[in-house]
Amino acid sequence: MSAGHDSATVAETVPPEIEELLTGDPLAAYLATSSDDRPHVAPVWYRYEDGTVEVLTTGRKLANLRANPRVSLAVQRGPAASPEWTVTLLGTATVVEDEAATRDANRRINRKYGADDDAWSGNTLVRIDVGSASYRTY
Repeated sequence: MSAGHDSATVAETVPPEIEELLTGDPLAAYLATSSDDRPHVAPVWYRYEDGTVEVLTTGRKLANLRANPRVSLAVQRGPAASPEWTVTLLGTATVVEDEAATRDANRRINRKYGADDDAWSGNTLVRIDVGSASYRTY
């Protein structure tokens, strides 16, 4: 996409230009879950690869995901008042109850953000299968 106020929406796939944004700099993502038909949004570290997002979480977000796997994940680069771009993903989350998979994902995510490999090891792995993706450049 060119600069300006362009936007694109693609169902069931993540175009290369969005993949490039998601796999670049280690930016915080905002994970939106739902509880009792009310949104709950919280920042998370994430890792994207081939149409799947990995996050590690616990507490309310995890409980919400177990009750309702439909999620949204938003990422932006730049200051809130003047972002360079924003990406929004809609998808379905799966809680992964596998210690080895969780440990491996935790290490991948921590390396992306420059943290110790075993930091946050008490969290639970959640994989999000992306159903649609949209982005906007400014």
